[in-house]
Amino acid sequence: MGVWLWVLLGVLAVICIVLGVKVWVLQAAAKEIEAAFADKFITDTNTLVDISTSNKAMRRLARSINVQLRRLRAERHRLRQGDMELKTAITNISHDLRTPLTAIFGYLDLLEEEELSEEARRYLAIIKDRTGLLEKLTKELFSYSVILATEESLKKEQIVLNAVLEESIAAFYAVLSERGITPNISIPECKVIRFLDRSALSRIFSNLLNNAMKYSDGDLDISLSETGKIIFSNTSAGLDAVSVGKLFERFYTLEAARNSTGLGLAITKTLTESMGGSVSAGYKDGRLSICIFFAKEDGRQAYHGKKHIK
Repeated sequence: MGVWLWVLLGVLAVICIVLGVKVWVLQAAAKEIEAAFADKFITDTNTLVDISTSNKAMRRLARSINVQLRRLRAERHRLRQGDMELKTAITNISHDLRTPLTAIFGYLDLLEEEELSEEARRYLAIIKDRTGLLEKLTKELFSYSVILATEESLKKEQIVLNAVLEESIAAFYAVLSERGITPNISIPECKVIRFLDRSALSRIFSNLLNNAMKYSDGDLDISLSETGKIIFSNTSAGLDAVSVGKLFERFYTLEAARNSTGLGLAITKTLTESMGGSVSAGYKDGRLSICIFFAKEDGRQAYHGKKHIK
């Protein structure tokens, strides 16, 4: 009896070892498939998932993943092609619209020199205003299409966020003052350095300042932290949480901002994300806050106090 018990225990031990090895092989194959799939999904390559194990079930799984991977690549290629065609079409259309718009403005200027009734002049002013908005939209469309086409070729260099933000605010200070807006600015003493495209960053700040002029009820708070977070905040009673959630959508405008093309914040989002940053908008207690964040690559932070400017 004792001998048979030991034999049974020995057989069970062998079975457990075999099953353990089997499980280990399956786990290793699963990890291999996971790593290979993640690599193929991110990188733009035609190679497929390949595993070293001879296990039939895992190899069938790898083949099934490869089938879906081929379909995914074909769909990605189709979408990229369509996206490029759309960008080219937008660029061409916006460019072609410039010539007739220039002619329209010329004729409108000639009409202003004619003797017209007060009613006719009012209509003429409306036409000129709408034509001006169309021209602005055309320029923004052209600019937006160019940005989309060149977003991958942004020239990153070492940039001091403090300096670029101060320069942008200074450029808008007179216009803000005309609107009765005196910005409250909080910028750290230490240099907040990031690797970004200077021109793109200036464009981002300009768009946010333009946005503040459109939606502000007379105030504007701008802050930069050592972590790379820039917040533009202002009171705006005419907004709500739903409309704020759509501010970064292309061509979305509010009735209160009739001179807006709806592309400024969409461009801001595109440029920010192209440089590895993030952008978000929030609305609470009647205040609109737009936050831009550029993380520091090495995660280190410095602190040397803040300076407050009014």
